[in-house]
Amino acid sequence: MKKKKLSTERIITIATVVIILAAWFLVTNLGLVDTTLLPTPQMVWAAFMDIAVNGYKGFTFAQHIGASMYRLLVSFLLAAVVAVPLGLLSGSSSKFRAVLEPIIEFYRPLPPLAYYTLLVLLLGIENESKIALLFLACFAPIYIQCTSAVMRVKKDYINSAYTLGATKKQVFTKVIFPACLPDIFMGLRTALGVGYTTLVAAEMVAASSGLGWLVLDASNYLRYDIIFMGIIVMSATGIILNGIILFAEKCVVPWKGKD
Repeated sequence: MKKKKLSTERIITIATVVIILAAWFLVTNLGLVDTTLLPTPQMVWAAFMDIAVNGYKGFTFAQHIGASMYRLLVSFLLAAVVAVPLGLLSGSSSKFRAVLEPIIEFYRPLPPLAYYTLLVLLLGIENESKIALLFLACFAPIYIQCTSAVMRVKKDYINSAYTLGATKKQVFTKVIFPACLPDIFMGLRTALGVGYTTLVAAEMVAASSGLGWLVLDASNYLRYDIIFMGIIVMSATGIILNGIILFAEKCVVPWKGKD
């Protein structure tokens, strides 16, 4: 029954995408909308092929994608490496949490671009300031999710492990950490989305390459075909990255969602 349900959901997803693409094709090709504002799929594909072959403003298409992915993945991995252990430690220690929580809660509600100017002044306009900005944007969701995950672990599980003679290290590695893994991956997925959004905004403010800069530059020349192409590529890369995390989650947490 479960396999049949998943298959049905997959069919519905594919059908939804096909319907949207078909509606886009029909509306634009039948002249129901102005194609200068909403280009046809053929125009977007032609823009994609042109940039893929000839590049855009001195950079190849691969370089634009590579610049964005480098900034995003480096900052995301750094945030994960730092935030996961700090979050787990904060969830286990109220005193440690009392030290970090005011700092996190101070900058977390701020729009990332609000303090981006300070980072540019400190680190310059190159990748360093963007990586620092994305690191801060990714850090908070991962940290908060890890902290709350530890605090939600049932005390009965921990007490039962101690009753059976487990050490503190064994309780953490065999009870607490496995119980937190689904929430950790949820925090990683959330952070990736926040980081990607922040990346595009940062590239639109101060950059000379990347997908965000490409879309902004194309908008200055009213190249809506390139704008749509850039948006679709950003969405596709985001889906791929999210899929990688979901695949890793299935491998690491195979018991998630099972009764």
